[in-house]
Amino acid sequence: MKQQQATPQRPDRTSPGSLEDIGDVIDVEQAEAALVEHYPRLVRLAYLVLPAGQGRSRRVLTAHAVVQRTLPRQRSSTRGLGLPAQRAGTDAAIDPGYAFVRLRVLRAALAAGRSRRWLPVPPPPLPQVWGLRLFPRSGGADELALDQALSALSGPGRAAFVLRDLERLSAPETRRVLEAAGVAQPREALEEAERAATPAGSRDRSLLESPEFDPCALQARPTDLIRRRQHGRAVLTAGVAVLVCGALLGLPGDGWGPDGAAAPPYAQNAAAEAALDPGKLAVTSAAAWKDAARQDFSAWPARGGRIHDKALLRRALAVWARPGAGVQVSATPGTPAGPASGPAQLLFAGVVDHVVVVLLHDGLRVIRYAEAADGEGQSDGTGAALDFARTDGAAAASASALVVSRTQGNIRYLTAPWVKSARLTDLVKPDAAARPVTIGANGMTSAVPTPQPAEKCTTWPALRMGGHLLTDLGELTPARLTYGTPRKPGEVTAPRARTAWARTACQLPAVRGMGVRAVNAWEFAHQPLPGGAGNAAWLCTRAETWRGAGSRTMAQIQTPAPGGQPYAAGTVAARTEGGTACGPRAPRALAGVLWKATTGQWWLLAAGSSQVTSITATGSVHGQTPGRLLSLPAKAGDRAELKGQLANGKGIKGLG
Repeated sequence: MKQQQATPQRPDRTSPGSLEDIGDVIDVEQAEAALVEHYPRLVRLAYLVLPAGQGRSRRVLTAHAVVQRTLPRQRSSTRGLGLPAQRAGTDAAIDPGYAFVRLRVLRAALAAGRSRRWLPVPPPPLPQVWGLRLFPRSGGADELALDQALSALSGPGRAAFVLRDLERLSAPETRRVLEAAGVAQPREALEEAERAATPAGSRDRSLLESPEFDPCALQARPTDLIRRRQHGRAVLTAGVAVLVCGALLGLPGDGWGPDGAAAPPYAQNAAAEAALDPGKLAVTSAAAWKDAARQDFSAWPARGGRIHDKALLRRALAVWARPGAGVQVSATPGTPAGPASGPAQLLFAGVVDHVVVVLLHDGLRVIRYAEAADGEGQSDGTGAALDFARTDGAAAASASALVVSRTQGNIRYLTAPWVKSARLTDLVKPDAAARPVTIGANGMTSAVPTPQPAEKCTTWPALRMGGHLLTDLGELTPARLTYGTPRKPGEVTAPRARTAWARTACQLPAVRGMGVRAVNAWEFAHQPLPGGAGNAAWLCTRAETWRGAGSRTMAQIQTPAPGGQPYAAGTVAARTEGGTACGPRAPRALAGVLWKATTGQWWLLAAGSSQVTSITATGSVHGQTPGRLLSLPAKAGDRAELKGQLANGKGIKGLG
């Protein structure tokens, strides 16, 4: 019989911070700590609540302004806000500072949405960006449909939607937060959110947590260049007058005085001048990697037909140091986009797919400079692009390839000198034969398809290089895919590993553009399904980033696939950002999901890793079981909170 898909559980409270956990007084330091720790989450909340009518760039700046201005000036009392006293016991660990700051952010975002003027004139101390329009990365059709659905809601309706589906508050908690935020009719707002026509998947946080709605991972484009040029002339005239007055004030006497310990101007700084000199670029020999202490980017030789083009290299270094208004600059999260502190290493310079490309490495970052081949060196910088990606600590598999070109859904890689062969494989079709990929004499691969996230995930290309499995996640460095325990992840070669990734690959769009270094899939439990419906596999998929912070963990259940679909995608049961769950520091997991049997009966299924000795469910479904597998009868819409006990006596909470 055909198996119905599992439905993810949604706990009663989000962590950190439910309104029920706020005490009587919040210190400024406590509020500041919560704001700094959860800043991306708060800005995302404000961005989603603000109306979309003023444009994404204005909305991004307003969201950051709303969050940064919510810090109280003094200790604040929660009395009179309709917030119950702080709980005791185990629930006291929930951060009350976050709930307090979240309430202030929500109140400010609703107030900003009601005003026709988002930014007062003159502007208060807000985040200001001159000459650039900043906006989040564009998503797919589902993200666009969700954004349109949210824009059709009222401000309180959007707030109710976000509190319920992003913050995972229950209906009573959502109404209580809305009341405290000044919403006159919170029940109507919640009903409006329930009626919102949203695309499939938007109710399990996957779309709300996508880069489309992340005001902290931004793209930059120039503003109106002609208007800026006109304004620039006026500013230049005023600046000349200021310089004349400044010169007079700087004459000996009672002027501004010496510059103290400041270094000379940038152009006279020796290290800065060396970084701009193409003659000082480090160039590794073609055979150096064979005797190198470690295989990393420092062992890569310089390749390409333009490595001796001093004019090209000088332009690339100058744009890196001082990108003009016409240069498109992008950087993976956590990657500084500043100039080099000294001479960098040249990896590649040449023409690829009608684009002139230069790849550089400064020990911590890979920098890609690109300009149009038919308009080289034009002074206005039109058509030039500069991309930054962190690569600190890269070695062996993580230093196997770099993206050198993207065109019309295809991609070319520059491979490491120790990579001798590459094969193109489809993750969702593990039984299909891999196709050889040509690697040229300069180390560049032929064009291979790049993954295209779509509503129906039917293919996900990946490259196997030297036994390592790599896939493109929209960045300069491909992400390595592994399978196994968090402390000893292995290659995706065995049939069991390939099958697990075939049913997991379609979850990879959730970690695109996050600066991901590697993604590991760990099968931590097997569970017999009630009623003899077969066995389900529980997997924990963890994406590690180059910067260390910002990891994302997903727990999924893979129930028996329906007939004719042996590699149907699994169901995500829980997601979490940061933390140590399913990682090498804490190689353990606990997750649960609501599952509907073919008989129509709903069940709460939960499973833990081998260290879990018992599981307890509270909330709409109550129960406890010894061991690491739990099955309890449930009803549609039930919510449960899972807690487990480890063999060492410590507790573990369910993911999500």
